[in-house]
Amino acid sequence: MITAEPAPLRRTPAKRKAQQLASTLRHERPDYVYLKEVFRQLSAELGIVVPRTPKRLSYVPSVEEIRRYYETVWRTRKLGDLVLIKTLLYTAVRVSELAAIRLADVDFDRCQVRINEGKGRKDRIVPFPSAFKETLALHHDRLRQRGAIFLFESSWKKPYSDRGVRRLLERYATAAGLTHPISPHRLRHFLLTWLKKQGIDDALIQPYSGHASRQSLEIYSRLAIADAQIAYADAMGRFPV
Repeated sequence: MITAEPAPLRRTPAKRKAQQLASTLRHERPDYVYLKEVFRQLSAELGIVVPRTPKRLSYVPSVEEIRRYYETVWRTRKLGDLVLIKTLLYTAVRVSELAAIRLADVDFDRCQVRINEGKGRKDRIVPFPSAFKETLALHHDRLRQRGAIFLFESSWKKPYSDRGVRRLLERYATAAGLTHPISPHRLRHFLLTWLKKQGIDDALIQPYSGHASRQSLEIYSRLAIADAQIAYADAMGRFPV
């Protein structure tokens, strides 16, 4: 028995269908929120399932890779590069946040850096280890004497660019002979993962990591940065570099 092949699916071109829907909706003067809800309901009515791509786990450098990387930087005796990389390693700030740090944002008495308008345009405080204070102060003072505004800026008094920071990190990864490149995100991920392995609860990491979770915001809001910094300082005494 010969079965007939199904007829090819004929669809209205997307632009024409959009014009048809627009003619139906135009008199209602829809805004973005309304349209978003309409199409959400439409998807439900049609039984449309959005395919989800499985998330790949981010690569996290090993402790030995971080040590080899740091030793390569340290051997250059370039104070500015050393401070930049240690700041990323110790604070887990994003590269755009790093570039925006001003000299006035560093509080040496409390061992803290103020991040202004980080992700989501939110301000927050991040700690750094007390053992890093002297090295950071030397860099800070050198920049202050030459009239700098930002903690990391070029000789033209311009803050470092995201691309410039990434290239600097990549150069040292190559020099260290690492298989995987090092990026600001990987240094951030290394610290946050390392703190977790030290037994520090997410609720203590969140206040200065810049992460937000709708499920745990209520819990996080009850925690002060001082509580987080006590746990941080204790753990950082065991940090590999």
